[in-house]
Amino acid sequence: MENTCTPKIKSSYTYEDLLASGRGELFGKEGPQLPAPTMLMMDRIVKMTEDGGAFGKGYIEAELDIHPDLPFFGCHFIGDPVMPGCLGLDAMWQLVGFFLGWVGGKGKGRALGVGEVKFTGQILPTAKKVVYRINMKRVINRKLVMGMADGEVEVDGRVIYTATDLKVGLFQDTSSF
Repeated sequence: MENTCTPKIKSSYTYEDLLASGRGELFGKEGPQLPAPTMLMMDRIVKMTEDGGAFGKGYIEAELDIHPDLPFFGCHFIGDPVMPGCLGLDAMWQLVGFFLGWVGGKGKGRALGVGEVKFTGQILPTAKKVVYRINMKRVINRKLVMGMADGEVEVDGRVIYTATDLKVGLFQDTSSF
């Protein structure tokens, strides 16, 4: 029988699971939430490990199916549709925050920064699939809850964005943030 009280037992998550996270149902009322559509930048998480990845601190792999009718293609840019690069960066922050909830962290997730971002390609409406890969570098889960990771965004088999030192924190009170 599956333990539904401990989300960490799962190593992959469906779109419905991600929507449940956005409603605050996956990690509980005190856990972090993913954004709701249209700001949710993934369709599924295909792999999560607590001790894998390039640094042995955890690994996340997620996917987004590309369809020409995705909302951002209609407005960024008119006549020259492309997925905004900031949305790929936000997806990586979303995944770091999700990981913090997955390991039991409590609080509201907030992006805290990034070391370096490089864009070497683009995501067009003709693409099929985006893959996000996050390698956790540091995870603090005490009074301070924070994660730091390196990430990459791949479209149709080609890495097009890389980011170092993606930082996300979980906060009990964000009113003075």
